[in-house]
Amino acid sequence: MGIFTRMRDIVSSNINAMLDKAEDPEKLIKLMIQEMEDTLVEVKASCAGTIATGKRIDRDLVKAEEGAQLWAERAELAVARGREGLAREAIRERQHLQEKVTSLEREQADCGALIEQYKNDIGQLEDKLRAAREKHRTLIRRHVHAQRKDRAQRGIRRTDNSDAWVRFEQFENRIERMEAEADLINPARRPDLDTAFSELDGDEDVEKELEALRQKLAGNSDDTPVEAPPVEAAS
Repeated sequence: MGIFTRMRDIVSSNINAMLDKAEDPEKLIKLMIQEMEDTLVEVKASCAGTIATGKRIDRDLVKAEEGAQLWAERAELAVARGREGLAREAIRERQHLQEKVTSLEREQADCGALIEQYKNDIGQLEDKLRAAREKHRTLIRRHVHAQRKDRAQRGIRRTDNSDAWVRFEQFENRIERMEAEADLINPARRPDLDTAFSELDGDEDVEKELEALRQKLAGNSDDTPVEAPPVEAAS
């Protein structure tokens, strides 16, 4: 029948044309599905037409068989009545209709085989169309993912090739310099914890030593005798 051969030729021609133009893969897949759908419509229409033809052949066959039977009965009747000339005419009509019956039977067989072929082609084409639609959904998802990945990679490459990171580092260095300058303005205002505790320990040692000196001096004062003031001579 050449149905699928024709479809392959059409699809292949369109695909090659789109590939030459570097068309969007999604459009390409949709075109393939559209071609298959159009072909399926054509095949179904042809099958419907053949089925209608088969029904007409069936009606003609029944009519021819009934006519052949009728002329056979008339030939017998004519022979029974001694009308051989009329019987000959009846036999010729029966033979003509019998030939028509034979021809219609061949057409009927050919039409039935054609209908079966159409139905088989329709079944195969519907299976291929379902597979193509599922493939289309899968490929579209992959295509969308590939586009997003490509955009992400392009963004990464642009970032890597730009001076954005250099500007970020310069800004960070500027902030660090500002922080260092702020610390230099009054470095003693916020001593760290280790320094604060060290000063506390140092103050305690000083106080202990000072207290020891006080006690020592106080002890010395208690042991020294008090001298009497000198007596002035009388004038």
